[in-house]
Amino acid sequence: MHVTPLKLIINRTQTLKCWRSAANETGGIVSAMLHSNSDKGDGSVKYILTGEGAGTIFIIDDTTGDIHSTKSLDREQKTHYVLHAQAIDRRTNKPLEPESEFIIKVQDINDNAPKFTDGPYIVTVPEMSEMGTSVLQVTATDADDPTYGNSARVVYSILQGQPYFSVDPKTGVIRTALHNMDREAREHYSVVIQAKDMAGQVGGLSGSTTVNITLTDVNDNPPRFPQKHYQLYVPESAQVGSAVGKIKANDADTGSNADMKYTIINGDGAGVFSISTDKETREGILSLKKPLNYEKKKSYTLNIEGANTHLDFRFSHLGPFKDVTMLKIIVGDVDEPPLFTMPSYVMDVYENAKIGTAVGTVTAQDPDTANSLVRYFIDHNTEEDRYFTIDANTGTIKTAKIFDREETPWYNITVAASEIDSPGLVSHVPVGVRILDVNDNPPELAREYDIVVCENAKPGQVIQTITATDKDNSANGARFHFSLDEGPSLNPNFTLRDNEDNTASILTRRRKYSRTTQDIYYLPVLISDGGVPPLSSSSTLTIRVCACERDGRVRTCHAEAFLSSAGLSTGALIAILLCVVILLAIVVLFITLRRSKKEPLIISEEDVRENVVTYDDEGGGEEDTEAFDITALRNPSAAEELKYRRDVRPEVKPVPRHHPSSSLDSVDVQEFIKQRLAEADLDPSVPPYDSLQTYAYEGHRSEAGSISSLDSVTTHSDQDYNYLGDWGPEFKKLAELYGQIESERTT
Repeated sequence: MHVTPLKLIINRTQTLKCWRSAANETGGIVSAMLHSNSDKGDGSVKYILTGEGAGTIFIIDDTTGDIHSTKSLDREQKTHYVLHAQAIDRRTNKPLEPESEFIIKVQDINDNAPKFTDGPYIVTVPEMSEMGTSVLQVTATDADDPTYGNSARVVYSILQGQPYFSVDPKTGVIRTALHNMDREAREHYSVVIQAKDMAGQVGGLSGSTTVNITLTDVNDNPPRFPQKHYQLYVPESAQVGSAVGKIKANDADTGSNADMKYTIINGDGAGVFSISTDKETREGILSLKKPLNYEKKKSYTLNIEGANTHLDFRFSHLGPFKDVTMLKIIVGDVDEPPLFTMPSYVMDVYENAKIGTAVGTVTAQDPDTANSLVRYFIDHNTEEDRYFTIDANTGTIKTAKIFDREETPWYNITVAASEIDSPGLVSHVPVGVRILDVNDNPPELAREYDIVVCENAKPGQVIQTITATDKDNSANGARFHFSLDEGPSLNPNFTLRDNEDNTASILTRRRKYSRTTQDIYYLPVLISDGGVPPLSSSSTLTIRVCACERDGRVRTCHAEAFLSSAGLSTGALIAILLCVVILLAIVVLFITLRRSKKEPLIISEEDVRENVVTYDDEGGGEEDTEAFDITALRNPSAAEELKYRRDVRPEVKPVPRHHPSSSLDSVDVQEFIKQRLAEADLDPSVPPYDSLQTYAYEGHRSEAGSISSLDSVTTHSDQDYNYLGDWGPEFKKLAELYGQIESERTT
């Protein structure tokens, strides 16, 4: 820290005067003096200093007015101080002069060196750049006062990095100083830049920083193969698609500038081999496109080119950016397994072939020059392989079992071949055996048919179309022939028509059918195929007779009761049965209630008329009514007296009455009622009150005849009952019934 001299500035001119002293740079003590015109030198005047730093940085002698600084001042921390001075009477402490203000400014000296706040620096520049290419601008700062002298005036210079780079002394811009700086020759540079104040004069302060410069790559180097001729050994057993070798061209560049593509530009192996590029290693991967055969071709020659994929036309004069080399491929001889003449075989055999029948022959031979003998065998990996055998020497495949095409139409087996000298070398070939069809299955009906014929059917009406199936293939069963299998007699009810399209139609032969006469018919059908020789089978069709609507819809096919045949539907029958059950329940309930009322009047031993008891309280029920027993009051002869039956015809002699409208001799019902009334009055076992007496006597029947039509079937009638069919579905059956009866009578 350097000591700066004080600069005293008086705000206004007053009686109080200030003298400035010279700066003391070595001791750091700066002095000044205040003086008032009132000061006579007798010590009666007292000087007082106040303001910034008063008493700490600046002190004053209160008698003489001398001001002293106690320590060195730093302009970079505080540039000026504001102080106030005043002279007062020491005895009275009254001011002798008005308070005066003055400013102390700190004068700058060069006590701060320039600094690079952002260093060290890391920067890149492309290689092969032109001389003078700007790399980076550096800036140094100086804390001294730039307005006073040259303390803050900085100039730049390069201490390290020449002759490759230079720096502008005023701006600090770093530039390249050489032409065509090659990254492949040198990539990294460390440049030291210095900043010095005082405009670079002797005695100025300085600071430095380091700038690390890296040259970035450009594509200025073409690829080059290390050799112009290469040789590669590839065995003939190499698999198609596998990598058989690698080749690489060197490129001094890096990154995308070193990317390249390999190509086979010519050669006799261009169709057998292919080449691709590994993007990470930048190698050319040689792959096999077709199988090699040492016996046919023992070597191949390829011309391979490696070329950059990203070109920079600024450096095209350094090219061409590609290179070519020649690759010779030597095919190695390998002992190979036998080779079949075909990649796969398909053979045929009939399903009725005997065991040992020859199916076909496979052939394989040794591809090597030795041409060793070959033996054949079947891989018995599946059950299908056990249906065949093979001759080990000739390769002839024969049957080992009887086949059924309808169960298994196709067999897949695997035949293997190996050299006798090298049994470990085995090759395989798939063999498919197709079983040919023989007409050994007769045709059958396609399904079970439910055939229905309406009672009102007409002659020649088609009631069903049938089809047939055959397990054999179309060559032996595509054409079917249908006919009735009924012998010499002609079926009077139904007939069959062959539609000649593998279907047949069942037709009616008469007008009406009756369920009551016969509800099921059986029709035998004979079906034959078109195979050689033809096969046939017989099937029986079941035909049910059903009642149908006018539009042909089936109403019912089951036998029905009389009411149903008269035209009553199932719902109506259920309703009638329900009504009958309800009526029976009412009658049973009525009889049960009546019996429950009569038993106390007839069987009870107590006489209700004499057993009248009066109570003043409600009591406990029937148990309290046994207060009086009237058994002794009863007449014993009354119980033994003969009771008359009320459910018999009266035996009394009828009293003749005159009825102008009837001449029948019948019992006088009035006399009968009077007689029964007298008996009831004399019967001591009946109650004393009125009661209802019933008698099961209906009298004679009416003289009028019956209006029922049940007996009318015995008489002949010419009435037409077809109109009943218009009354609704309930009367259709009745109309059919009467129409059938009339037709039978007519017949």
